[in-house]
Amino acid sequence: MARGTGTRPARTSFPLESRVLPRDRARLWWEIAIVLGLSLGQSAVYSIFTIVQRLAAPTPLKDQSTQVNPSQSTTPWIDFTYQLLDIVFALMAVALVIYLLWRPAQSGFRRIGLDWSSPWRDLGGGALLFVVIGVPGLALYVVGRLIGITVDVQASPLDTYWWTVPILVLSAVRAALQEEIIMIGYLFTRLKQLGWNSWWVIVASALVRGSYHLYQGIGPFFGNAAMGILFGWCYRRWGRTAPLVVTHSLLDIVSFVGYPLAVALWPAIFGVTKS
Repeated sequence: MARGTGTRPARTSFPLESRVLPRDRARLWWEIAIVLGLSLGQSAVYSIFTIVQRLAAPTPLKDQSTQVNPSQSTTPWIDFTYQLLDIVFALMAVALVIYLLWRPAQSGFRRIGLDWSSPWRDLGGGALLFVVIGVPGLALYVVGRLIGITVDVQASPLDTYWWTVPILVLSAVRAALQEEIIMIGYLFTRLKQLGWNSWWVIVASALVRGSYHLYQGIGPFFGNAAMGILFGWCYRRWGRTAPLVVTHSLLDIVSFVGYPLAVALWPAIFGVTKS
């Protein structure tokens, strides 16, 4: 037997995709443009214009602020309805790409590794990745604030209504599904079909990911782009979006719920003075 052959397992990578025929390339590019235009690509365009506006303003970035998941009405049931509708309609783009990826012999979920075939491995891998990313991500935000390239990101207060925390958790899961299914599962599949090199796909997806976080400042662009590269590499190795959805959900739940809770419990640490 020749050296280097045998039963050594092949390196894991994200699912191989056959290239589309030349006559189908234009249709696939139009599909990608429509999907991104209806979802995160649209967010990226708005964020780019937002950061241009922020940089042009007389107030430095460090003195500007933005709020995630803000209230949309002073009437509780109307606010709740708007928040829930935002989540539902954002997930329509996710449903669309799952539908577009569906094949007769393979569901869209299974094609991108978002199924129940290995739940404990997905949960474990997602939790481990959360630990690896969480602390550096918080440190990057703090450094960005100190050097003036990140705006003050204000989380929603937790005690507004009884349904505030459940809605924030649902918003975190929505963001995780939206970003990882569209930017990783869908975009990687389509760009590979168009013949792109794996690392070009990873970098392109990461740059778009960073772009739609520009409304938070320059720092979050680089932080989220770096996270996108790591997530893309993990998908290349694992071939599954499920652990990435777990990681992203945990990160956003900590950001939306854990951070304001920490501020409420230990205001002095965060420089907040109680009135």
